[in-house]
Amino acid sequence: MTEALTRVSELATGRGPTMRRERPVRKILGRTPMIVLVGLLLVIEIYPLVWLLLSSLKQNSEFSLKPVWALPEGFHWQNYTEALGSGIGGYFVNSILAVFPSLFLIIALSVCAAFALEVMRWRGRNGVLLLFLAGIMVPSQMLLLPLFTIYFQTNLIDTRWALIITYTAFGLPLTVFLMAGYFKAVPREVLEASTLDGATIYQTFFFVALPMVANAIVTVALVQFFFLWNDLLFSLTFISSDDLRTIQTGLLNFTGEHGEIDWGPTFAAVSLAVLPTLIVYLLLNQRVIKGLTAGSIKG
Repeated sequence: MTEALTRVSELATGRGPTMRRERPVRKILGRTPMIVLVGLLLVIEIYPLVWLLLSSLKQNSEFSLKPVWALPEGFHWQNYTEALGSGIGGYFVNSILAVFPSLFLIIALSVCAAFALEVMRWRGRNGVLLLFLAGIMVPSQMLLLPLFTIYFQTNLIDTRWALIITYTAFGLPLTVFLMAGYFKAVPREVLEASTLDGATIYQTFFFVALPMVANAIVTVALVQFFFLWNDLLFSLTFISSDDLRTIQTGLLNFTGEHGEIDWGPTFAAVSLAVLPTLIVYLLLNQRVIKGLTAGSIKG
């Protein structure tokens, strides 16, 4: 009798077994377009990397005898040995010596400038911030000839200083603008409380403000690292010696020398060039996500 009353109640309220089965089906059907879209985006993003890695393991004959999407017949790791033996290792070192000092200068100067422009109060700070914003709009191609002339007259052509100065100058406007937005989201009550407790402006900056924007600094540094590591224009313009070539100009030279014959080593060299950016992003992606949302909430 109790079971019968329960079934009657379920049918009356629409909570019967049939309805319970229909709800998960409707939920799955409702999510299907989103699942398909996410899957399509993953294929678009991941497939080129997978294809690049697989192509770096092929023999040269496979590129002419088989379709480009065909899987390699075997793992020919000697392609990486040939790539490293052709000077890619030296290009890596040159990129590191040019990128990381520039990155340090960009972050150090931009964080200090953004704090002064957004947190401190002084006459003319809005105009200075607009100047940094205007620097974002200047095309780098317009300044190549003036920069080349200046570097040539100061004997900086074909030196790492030409790249470090240029990278720092072009990286500062965007980084200062972004960091100013992150400092704007820092609660002023916290900074004022530290000042009332007797902290100097420098102590407030180093021990209160910086820890609160740490994830934002990592995010901005990662964005700038991608730009600097993948630079071809400035390195190709200011560096002519093979001993000072960065990884991108080194790849261009490598392709020009081996592109028509040794596709396997060429793809191996490109894979090695892409590897640092992937490793850095995989290690820091959680902090990057936090940093991207840090400036969207104020107070």
